[in-house]
Amino acid sequence: MGSAGTSGDQKINVYIWDMDETLILLKSLINGTYAEAFNGVKNLQNGVEMGKMWENHILQICDDYFFYEQIENCNQPYLDVMREYDDGLNLSGYDFHHDGFGPPFDDVNKRKLAYRHRVIAQKYKKGLHNIIDQDMVKSWEILYDSTDRYTDRWLSSARVCLEHCAAGNTDLIPPIDSTHRSNCARTGCDVNVLVTSGSLIPSLAKCLLFRLDGLIACENVYSSWEVGKLQCFSWIRERFSRPNVQFCVVGDGWEECEAAEAMRWPFVKVDPWSTSYHRFPGLTLKDLNLYQSVVYGNPEGENEE
Repeated sequence: MGSAGTSGDQKINVYIWDMDETLILLKSLINGTYAEAFNGVKNLQNGVEMGKMWENHILQICDDYFFYEQIENCNQPYLDVMREYDDGLNLSGYDFHHDGFGPPFDDVNKRKLAYRHRVIAQKYKKGLHNIIDQDMVKSWEILYDSTDRYTDRWLSSARVCLEHCAAGNTDLIPPIDSTHRSNCARTGCDVNVLVTSGSLIPSLAKCLLFRLDGLIACENVYSSWEVGKLQCFSWIRERFSRPNVQFCVVGDGWEECEAAEAMRWPFVKVDPWSTSYHRFPGLTLKDLNLYQSVVYGNPEGENEE
């Protein structure tokens, strides 16, 4: 499993994931469509209550740790988009509550937004256990386990698939240099990238809460909220540009499907319905590689589990 060959011809697989109703279930819990798909086997109200609890946790992380009340109207497609405005100021004693951040969105405020993005990235890399109190940790862990059971291990199975996709990747946080190209594309390692239609900060909070942060670096989280998924895919192609890079898109929506088709990348459609094959549990790295082989070929059985 994974890439083969020498450093000169080593294949790099970039797996591009949608979030909602793909790696996690949230909307379908809240509106009851997940439970309805099981024709009465699942308790609909239990799913709705879990979904609302997740929403509360997401908002709490955003507001208490990610400056969301201040930057909600400053959504960006990815954290590093503000990097050029960050002058590297030591922020250990910086007062984020009284620095005058706000309209107009000029260079001064872009620098202040860059400071906030830097702190968010630092907290993301520390992990949720290191930024929230023990009571919230306990509540979160109970909610995760109960949701995983309710969804027949959808959450944990998705994580296993991500783990297999990133197997052998010793640098899960590939930095982006000034040309917006990842070092990962030069050193050769498979990588998971998230492109979500949700806004950036809540999506980062979701990654932490649904235990995806160790498998998707914060620099690899993109929000297509304003720019669309095709634009995000174009940035990702440029960032990982190299002749032997293979891409694979996994999601449940029409937008990522059309964007993948425009990029001539394989697309795997996830369907949460209980009778579907492409869902969790069920979807594996081997399935993704089969889709890749249709587009890229599969010489000598590379990328098999």
